[in-house]
Amino acid sequence: MARVLSLFRHQPFLVHVGRRKPALCKMSMDSRARMVFAAAVEAVQPDTVVRQSIERKQDSVIINGHTFTLKNNLHLVGFGKAVLGMAAEAERILGDHLVKGVVSVPHGIQQTLQQNGKDHLLLKENSRIRVMEGAKHNLPDTDAQKAAEVIKQLASELTEEDLLLVLISGGGSALLPAPIPPISLQEKQDVTRKLAGAGATIQELNTVRRALSLLKGGRLAHYAHPAQVVSLILSDVIGDPLDLIASGPTVSSEVWPEEVVSVLERYKLLNSLPASVKEVLERPSPSRSHKTDESSRSGRVLNAVIGSNSVALKSAGRRALELGFRPLVLAPGVCGDVRAVSKLYGLLARFACSREEPPPEIAAELLKLGPEVGVESWDLCRTMQVLGEGRTEGWGSTCLLAGGEPTVELTGKGRGGRNQELALRVGLELRGMQLPPTGPVFLSGGTDGQDGPTDAAGAITDGGLYEEAQAQALDVNNFLTNNDSYTFFSRLSAGQHLLVPGLTCTNVMDVHMLLIPPIPINIG
Repeated sequence: MARVLSLFRHQPFLVHVGRRKPALCKMSMDSRARMVFAAAVEAVQPDTVVRQSIERKQDSVIINGHTFTLKNNLHLVGFGKAVLGMAAEAERILGDHLVKGVVSVPHGIQQTLQQNGKDHLLLKENSRIRVMEGAKHNLPDTDAQKAAEVIKQLASELTEEDLLLVLISGGGSALLPAPIPPISLQEKQDVTRKLAGAGATIQELNTVRRALSLLKGGRLAHYAHPAQVVSLILSDVIGDPLDLIASGPTVSSEVWPEEVVSVLERYKLLNSLPASVKEVLERPSPSRSHKTDESSRSGRVLNAVIGSNSVALKSAGRRALELGFRPLVLAPGVCGDVRAVSKLYGLLARFACSREEPPPEIAAELLKLGPEVGVESWDLCRTMQVLGEGRTEGWGSTCLLAGGEPTVELTGKGRGGRNQELALRVGLELRGMQLPPTGPVFLSGGTDGQDGPTDAAGAITDGGLYEEAQAQALDVNNFLTNNDSYTFFSRLSAGQHLLVPGLTCTNVMDVHMLLIPPIPINIG
């Protein structure tokens, strides 16, 4: 494994991190970690990403390099947790040409934004956009179904002269439920719930959702044809696959009944399907596919991801540099069980903080762990190469950044979330290492500001966590067994380790951060 790393040892990765030594900062590592996280969240605010993606030039608009004529022909629809702020900004920029619009947003979101002083993300009183709230507790409901029907009706009335702006963010799937008749909303939910419970992948779930929906899988774009459709997407899915974000309502992806039947058979659900679902699946393949494909080929649909985890990490890296760290992005798609992910960061911390050449076993373990946590071997080798050069050449502090969405196996009934549990487990992995400012600091936070059913986004930890907990009579293992990380961090040092940014109004998954101090080298 040492040979594998040696292949990278002499390659010039300095282009990624620069040569200049950043100035030292007197702030604590904890404070700087919080500031870097704040920068990540700020970069993907709904109004910010829309403002940066739309360029207005008199009676035309430029989006993703494409120019569209405005002549009182603009219509707007949207669905998702961050869509209200996106719509408010879009109307500010293009409102003089807006005919009408409708957005499907979470139940209570307008009141919540007002209470949190986020008035800039609300529509003005004279707005031409209708706001419809639904999907209470993030589940499709009749209110969201009514909104989906209004959206479908608006799209269906458009002509070749019209421009439909579609705003999409995380949570959009639950806010756009439109089951194909005679399937009821409850029947569609039951099928997808059983699939999820049986262990179906997100791809398999979306295959079935699209087959049973009037609007998903490119069908919203089909209803809007022949109008020009432009979708602005704030992604909350690893890799930003357009067909998976809100189940791709403007992304043509024909689903054949045979595919759906195959998925249902795989999870032994075919025989227990409601009669209405069987009826829809037994229908011949719809002729709409030709029309949908035609609209895509003729350039009548443009899908643009305007905000994502990668955008957040890039902004975090710039802030880290300002605060005296050399930024280094590991990967934007870390996933898998938090136990494996915590081991990854523990190993990286030991590799980076070693005062001598790290033992080859660490590199071997990291490369073996990579596929389990969604990190390519190339990214691990590149990261270890840069960390190694930083140590031997005395570069100073490093900020290792990553994003993604790990999972937690529930074994208890406590309060917590994946970010707080990851931070707690990484704290155990760092046990025995030096404390800040001469030892590493780890942060994990959800960009939506809410980690599980708690008011915290995540937590910050270091190598002293275990001893700190012991001194305060807190049994770390008991809290982990009960998935009670929020209670643990709330009690530990009066909650000082919790990350509580409040309502963020966005969501591009999680940000992971490992701050590595300058390491005195001892290479003989």
